[in-house]
Formats: sequence, structure tokens, C-alpha cells
Amino acid sequence: MSEADSPLEGATVAIFVAPAGTEEIEFTEPKRAVSDAGATVEVVGIEPGEAQAVNDDLQESDTYEVETTFSEASADDYDAVVVPGGTVGADKLRADEDAVALLREHVTAGKPVGSICHGPWTLVEAGVVDGRTLTSYPSLETDVRNAGGEWIDEEVVVDGGVITSRGPDDLDAFCETLVDEFATAVDR
Repeated sequence: MSEADSPLEGATVAIFVAPAGTEEIEFTEPKRAVSDAGATVEVVGIEPGEAQAVNDDLQESDTYEVETTFSEASADDYDAVVVPGGTVGADKLRADEDAVALLREHVTAGKPVGSICHGPWTLVEAGVVDGRTLTSYPSLETDVRNAGGEWIDEEVVVDGGVITSRGPDDLDAFCETLVDEFATAVDR
């Protein structure tokens, strides 16, 4: 496999997951995209064990193993981070001090972050939205604006290493942009 086929070879990417409520497709598709591009992907969660994903916010789906917890992780461990959505899952992530601290540390270090749907709530909570342009699930528009960001309705927005997207309908564009932006940022 050539470098063109594996633009993230040697990179380590964290993907966040809540104990319950992370939207499965917003977790699995970005995870697959960065893994297929050659990255090592680590599932990071609030507590060890299995995390219960959902479909359409309400229907339980598969479970996924948490490989490390936020309290054990450091921004130094990862080249990039992905924060999926799911209304309940994103709410749990933004309420977890260790998840918020890890995300803040990562963004402050200038490392790339991808966040989709309700995932940008965690960016808001981390205090890293001020002066940035983002998109998200439309109901987060006021939250983004109140945090000092500019919200726009586009399938993918990139601003200063922060890649955001509206939701499942935009996953193809989001995943492609994640790989491109992560590869550029990690100089692969």
C-alpha cells in the first residue's frame, strides 16, 4: 500500500464514545474512514467496558469496547480526535470534565478535531469555539453563537483545524474531509 493509499499511516486517532447514546453511524463511518486511511484508531470513553450505541437517537444498536478512558488519556497520545454525535451521547460527553479537558488540550495544542451533528456541544463546553466558524445539527446554532462562534449551514466546515459537519446525511463529505485534513495536519 502506498502513502497515497495510506495518508494516515503512523497516525493515532482518538474517537470519543459515550457510555450510551452515541449515534452509531457517526461513530462507525469516521472510525472506518481514518482506519482505512492507515491510522491507528483508539476508542476513548468515560468508563471502561462496553458503550451502547444508538440509531436515530432512540433505538439501541451495537456495543463498542472502550479502549481507554478520558481520565487515562492525554492529547499527547493522539494526532487527531473525532467526536461523533447522538443527542444523548454528546450531552454525556460535554458533561464529563475529563472528556472536555482532553478535547480542550487537543485543540489548544493545534491538533485537528472532527466533530459531527451534536458533537460540537463538546467543543462549546471546552471553550474552543470563540472566533471559529462551525456547522452542526441545526439545533446547536444558538449554542455555537452564544459561545462566540459563527454557525453556518454547510455539509462540512473547516476552521483552524476544527472540522464540523451537520449529521448523517453529510457523512461521506465529512469522512473525506477528515482524512484530508488529518493527513495535512500530521504531515503524512
